[in-house]
Amino acid sequence: MLNPTDAKRIIEAALLASQEPLSLHDLRRLFDEEIGADTLRRLLGELREEWTPRAVELANLATGWRFQTRAEFQGYVDRLNPDKPPRYSRAVMETLAIIAYRQPVTRGDIEDIRGVAVSAQIIQSLENRGWIDAVGHREAPGRPALYATTKSFLDDLGLRSLQELPPLEEVARTLQLEPAPTQQTADTGQAPSEPEDLEPTAEVAAAPADSPEGADEPAPGESGDLDAPAV
Repeated sequence: MLNPTDAKRIIEAALLASQEPLSLHDLRRLFDEEIGADTLRRLLGELREEWTPRAVELANLATGWRFQTRAEFQGYVDRLNPDKPPRYSRAVMETLAIIAYRQPVTRGDIEDIRGVAVSAQIIQSLENRGWIDAVGHREAPGRPALYATTKSFLDDLGLRSLQELPPLEEVARTLQLEPAPTQQTADTGQAPSEPEDLEPTAEVAAAPADSPEGADEPAPGESGDLDAPAV
């Protein structure tokens, strides 16, 4: 049987080699499931402590564990890539924020808050990015789809659950969102309204998403391809 030090080095190697977060279930497969979840959590905690003084950290996210560049060094690492990622428009930013802080919501709910129509392209772009998904339908005429954020959205923010959502401005900055020039609406000629202050609703706060095996606690553009900071 492997001693804890050797097991920890195997876990470290697997996490460094993986392109995606690894859950406890994934990591147990390294040992033919001979190591229990509690032991894995302890080894992961020790491994995270070992990496504390380094420029790379071991993060516990919604879908599992991964190594990623610490935020204070990400700006330097980004210099290796001369192509800046495209930024999402104001309309996409507002739509994503409303879904994140008021979920689950329908397209009509979003339009009521924004004061303008929400194009199908905006919803589709967020779905294609893997940040939102339809989680059901409201029992109302037409049974409109209810949208909520995904665990991939939480991973890209470096979070485990919706309860960890930071202030809206920080979400926008992390996901490389920027306001687009104000546009006139086709029907009234008025500029789109500012979204009202958004905070997680009581419903969301009281109902965290299902916890993945990789987490210690429960987890709940129009175009562009944005990647979360990673090694």
